[in-house]
Amino acid sequence: MSSTTQSPVVTARPTEEPSSQRTYLVRTLGCQMNVHDSEHMAGMLEQAGYTRAPAEDEAASRADVVVINTCAVRENAATRLYGNLGQLAGIKAERPGMQIAVGGCLAQKDRGEIVSKAPWVDVVFGTHNLDALPVLLERARHNAEAQVEIAESLQVFPSTLPTRRESVYAGWVSISVGCNNTCTFCIVPHLRGKERDRRPGEVLAEVEALVAAGAVEVTLLGQNVNSYGVEFGDRGAFAKLLRACGTIEGLERVRFTSPHPAAFTDDVIAAMAETPNVMPSLHMPLQSGSDRVLRAMRRSYRSAKFLGILDRVRAAMPDAAITTDIIVGFPGETEEDFRETLRVVEASRFSSAFMFQYSPRPGTPAATMDEQLPKEVVQERFERLMALQERIAGEEAARQVGRTLDVLVSEGAGKKDGATHRLSGRAPDNRLVHLALPTDLLDDVAAGAAGLGGAPASLDDPRLADIAALDPRLPRPGDVVTVGVTRSAPHFLVADAVLDGGAYAVRRTRSGDAWAQRETARLGGGEDEHAHGGAPSAGPVVLGMPSLRG
Repeated sequence: MSSTTQSPVVTARPTEEPSSQRTYLVRTLGCQMNVHDSEHMAGMLEQAGYTRAPAEDEAASRADVVVINTCAVRENAATRLYGNLGQLAGIKAERPGMQIAVGGCLAQKDRGEIVSKAPWVDVVFGTHNLDALPVLLERARHNAEAQVEIAESLQVFPSTLPTRRESVYAGWVSISVGCNNTCTFCIVPHLRGKERDRRPGEVLAEVEALVAAGAVEVTLLGQNVNSYGVEFGDRGAFAKLLRACGTIEGLERVRFTSPHPAAFTDDVIAAMAETPNVMPSLHMPLQSGSDRVLRAMRRSYRSAKFLGILDRVRAAMPDAAITTDIIVGFPGETEEDFRETLRVVEASRFSSAFMFQYSPRPGTPAATMDEQLPKEVVQERFERLMALQERIAGEEAARQVGRTLDVLVSEGAGKKDGATHRLSGRAPDNRLVHLALPTDLLDDVAAGAAGLGGAPASLDDPRLADIAALDPRLPRPGDVVTVGVTRSAPHFLVADAVLDGGAYAVRRTRSGDAWAQRETARLGGGEDEHAHGGAPSAGPVVLGMPSLRG
């Protein structure tokens, strides 16, 4: 079932069709699931004949179609949306034929209210009907009025839609959508529906397609990944899926997010420890260390169970880095409750944590609970928790100094990479690492390190050289560099060992090759072998529906 409404909208009706290369950009607000949904939106638009706006136009929000993929979880979600829409109103007034579309969780929740508040919006669509975006855009252009279409249940499983991947070396793969939990602070089940699981063969086929296109890292996505399989009657399906990923040739790194502590079982820990390409990193939301608050949140575990899981994970994988989510100031939280959170955080030794001040979300049970806490009380507790976690993160990071790590080099530079002559990447445990290049290599590269962190500006970029001519010490995005860690900070590591003759070695990967081929094609130097046919890709790979495995 879906609801469709039409409203007046100020949109000129150009005569050309999308095949005349109208441009688009997708702006993402929210979580990893939203990021992956945005890849589907981009894939569908490109399949419909649109092209991605050039980088300079993206930065200035100049495109024929601008899609905003919204979040409804955080308190400022609506503020961010309408701030974006206000900015786009002026741009649209100067660009006849420009269209604005709003999708995602806030669109699912607020529906026609968005067009009422921002009548210059052309299309509003929800989390259950991503596939409708190109059709709604065309209908809005043809009818010269806004199209609001919100489906009440999933119409097409998102992972069967075309996908424009943002990276050639790493990709998201959704194993389920929706959630069966009833946490009192969360609106996600209402907006994304009950959990729907993909069959393992479909998931593995998509992973294999990504690897064939050059990826070496995959992250399995779900609102609650370790309840995967319940829908088709196999409670051990997630552990089996992890092990199956371990048999895929060329797949070097497997991650997943997010598991729920209540459903976390020892077979998953065993699969993580025994499958070489499953990385020693775990993101598992705590939310609160107080059993009383967890009960009020309807989180069906208690602090002792949570800590027990961490103990077993670390017994099986001593180097595992564990991250979490924590809410401060849930309704009725006392000082004693908060001290319990501090106790559990101290015991958990998280490498990092996403910490949030509770804010009531309309439509959730917690929003109408008594004992909503004063802002100043929540702020003071939040600052104490941040200080504790910052200390712990710093201590845990310091334990990495002196280790030798394999770092998968990222695309794009860190904020200070140009000034510090470093590149950035991720260690197996997902820590951010800034690594130095050999000094004489920097001297030989005319562009310097500042030119090696971002996208190539020309075919003269040394990273695009033929393999035979490529300096063996020069990494490309997607390559792996073995480096020695020399110092640390709470949120990153620095690996400068090469400057003193320490560990430094580059391993070429298929992902590095794919990145170089893609960038060469983008700059007009040849076809992109990973573009799956059609014109050379100006960006990431577009994948269609994966085939089914037996």
